[in-house]
Amino acid sequence: MASDKASELLSVITLGGKGSSLSSSSLYAIATGFASLRLDSSALDRLSPNQASSPPVQSQFPIPKTLAPLELRAFLTVLLYKLLRSSDHSALLPIRISEALNKFKDSQLDEFGSIELSKEEASLVEKLYPSALFGVCAVLDHESAALSVVSDAVAALSCEAIKADVAAVLFNSMDSGDGFSAKEEVGVVSDMKVLLNGSKLVGKVEIDSVSKIAKVHGSLREIVKLVHSKTRIELNSKDLGSGSGSDVRTVLYPLAAAINELGECSLSRVKANLDSIGNEGLRSSLVGLFEGKCASGESLRNGFKLVLELGFKKEYEKFVHQVNVLLGMVWKIVAWEAMTGFIALEGVGWSEKTGSSVEVNGGVGGGNVKGDKKGEKKKKVLLGKGTSVIVQLIKDRLQGKAGDGIEKWVEDLLLFLDPKDREFDSLLKKLKEIVETNESRRLPKLPKGTRDFAKEQMTIRKRAFSIIEDVFERHGATALDTPAFELRETLMGKYGEDSKLVYDLADQGGELCSLRYDLTVPFARYVAMNGLTSFKRYQIAKVYRRDNPSKGRYREFYQCDLDIAGQYEKMGPDFEIVKILTELLDELQIGDYEIKLNHRKLLDGMLDICGVPPEKFRTICSSIDKLDKQPFEQIKKEMVEEKGLSVETADEIGTFVKERGQPLELLSKLKQQGSKFLGHNRSVDALNDLEILFKALEVSKCIDKVVFDLSLARGLDYYTGVIFEAVFKGGAQVGSIAAGGRYDNLIGMFGAKQVPAVGVSLGIERVFAIMEQLQKDQSQAPRATKTEVLVSILGDDLTQAAELVSELWNAKVKAEYFVNKRVMKHIDRARESRIPWMVIVGEREMNEGIVILKDIEAAKEDKIPRSSLVKELQRRLNP
Repeated sequence: MASDKASELLSVITLGGKGSSLSSSSLYAIATGFASLRLDSSALDRLSPNQASSPPVQSQFPIPKTLAPLELRAFLTVLLYKLLRSSDHSALLPIRISEALNKFKDSQLDEFGSIELSKEEASLVEKLYPSALFGVCAVLDHESAALSVVSDAVAALSCEAIKADVAAVLFNSMDSGDGFSAKEEVGVVSDMKVLLNGSKLVGKVEIDSVSKIAKVHGSLREIVKLVHSKTRIELNSKDLGSGSGSDVRTVLYPLAAAINELGECSLSRVKANLDSIGNEGLRSSLVGLFEGKCASGESLRNGFKLVLELGFKKEYEKFVHQVNVLLGMVWKIVAWEAMTGFIALEGVGWSEKTGSSVEVNGGVGGGNVKGDKKGEKKKKVLLGKGTSVIVQLIKDRLQGKAGDGIEKWVEDLLLFLDPKDREFDSLLKKLKEIVETNESRRLPKLPKGTRDFAKEQMTIRKRAFSIIEDVFERHGATALDTPAFELRETLMGKYGEDSKLVYDLADQGGELCSLRYDLTVPFARYVAMNGLTSFKRYQIAKVYRRDNPSKGRYREFYQCDLDIAGQYEKMGPDFEIVKILTELLDELQIGDYEIKLNHRKLLDGMLDICGVPPEKFRTICSSIDKLDKQPFEQIKKEMVEEKGLSVETADEIGTFVKERGQPLELLSKLKQQGSKFLGHNRSVDALNDLEILFKALEVSKCIDKVVFDLSLARGLDYYTGVIFEAVFKGGAQVGSIAAGGRYDNLIGMFGAKQVPAVGVSLGIERVFAIMEQLQKDQSQAPRATKTEVLVSILGDDLTQAAELVSELWNAKVKAEYFVNKRVMKHIDRARESRIPWMVIVGEREMNEGIVILKDIEAAKEDKIPRSSLVKELQRRLNP
């Protein structure tokens, strides 16, 4: 733990860089001392030491006396940031502020009581003073956002502890589908469902503070988002005079009201939790501690009242401080709710194995004191799949501390739920993982990102699937099918920034499951689970992604994958995979395409050469991967402003990613004397791999379809070697139509030995879109059916149709029947369905024992004896 803390103290946040921005989370890290700050040299260069137009005078620096130390640090951080964006002062003042902030001791901030300021500097500080109060807003933004997550989880714990009737929470606030539901309330409902899913403890106890959860917590969520938006704008406003005290008040008034309301509801649930504890001695001890250490309803109301009064009086320093005080009170109340809910559910008996002197049997209601009958069994209860994780997190925190007594437990848990604690971010991350909101709704229309396929479209799909399977099986691959959903732990951590696109399921069996994102990870899981060391398989199945739908981009779509796992000759499987891809695209006859190819080790070498820290390789790869959709300037802005690269590093990356060309030619260029890649062993390995691959592709006569492209990144975390992506070059703008690469470590991530693998995935939905467009351009409508014969009965005699068509079906002839008195109706039916043959039977044909066999395309008719119809049709259908 000491090393972890040391590493956290070493984290550095740079202020003042060109194009940089200041976020609430970064400011909070500086204000709490979790990060030190550094002033960008270019910003200091703009501030000349001799720039002041009047000599310095001894001037009182306007330190807000009302603010608490953390609030003051936040205030000074914003003031510093604003000063760096101004040029009307020397560099001395920002340097002095940054030095004081980095010393991290609250007492040292007192040195600002007197500092030499020029007249212009004093005027500028006075001008920036109101906007610097948004530093406290940033603290409130960060902590209230965390509170909205924690309070939901803790409320769910209370619902089980008091056996509350949660129907009002989970159903009365459901999205009605009419567009008028409160979005954030629906989000709270969704989270509560996940947390309480599978719980056997929620009951029928009606309590007002439970029925209000969706409304109260949803209101806080909504207001927190508004506070975040306004704070972000004010922190980074180019207008140095923006952000008045009244602006601060406008932002924080609603937040204070929402916090107060949540505090009152949480306080009510704390009391209900205490009442549900069955052990009188335990309950009495907790009540005493609660009344002595936690804010009462009256103190909460007085705190909120003081916020309103200070805002009305325009005492803005005291106002922002009091809002923060109110938030701190509510944080402690929520921590008490967590503690009382946990003890009401678990007692303290769970810690018996630690040898604690405080031994109380577990179970709802706090159990009974030690001394009960030895044969008495503890009551087994089933928590919700989310709350069970929360209970375990609390147990882990308190494990080994049972002997310290209840008072120490309370102190430790209050610290556990303090956003200023270094371990709090880890807790918050785990809670967010449990309750990722799924806002998908079932509406009486087709969901976005999905599509229905009519009969003509299905014809194209079936033909494409047939071609794909034929190519796969030609290379010796065998078919595999896996479940449409996997355990969530199987999928997480495999897709980089795209992990947010995984669809989570609310499983009733107590397992956290998600729809498969691709077919590669399930394949790796299958190989590891079955202990396979080599396997060449193909799979054609649907995958699901919570993406933003657009042309050619769906949320549900088929993938056609072929993967080769096992030890083979160097680059052999990689060559075959690329060759298979060219065969697929050629035989599907979609038109012109190219396969962009790169190597992950070469990409990592490029980032290392450019000075990108190793821990940022994957996130920068995700940015580079967007170059086919966005211009480099936009990607550069993302890398600099959002991901913390310097402008120089981003520009150097830009020089590399522009390299693309014929594979062997560009490879030769990159291997020339003086190439920066030759100084990196892993890059040299990659270049040697590519040389083997390109020569194999050349002799197989498919290298003309391949382009060596250093901008290709592929954002998935599991790639380790060759990566490639096929792009359609025709008129239809559908983006990538296939992709793949080598992933030597993925199978080993499932606890098995490492089995190297490489694979390709065809984005068949985009290929379908191309095939459909081609048929449309060529005015070719595909036949929707394979019907060869239409049995046409002129009249209304179903028995005659049944007898005749059954003979054809029994002979394996694809046939339909139609009963109608009008001949043209039959002919129109055959033409519309493009059925090549008709068997026409009217009253005269029945009397003569014949049928009329009509060739629709040739417009020819022949009279055939009824008894020889089947044989004659078979002859004509199979000449």
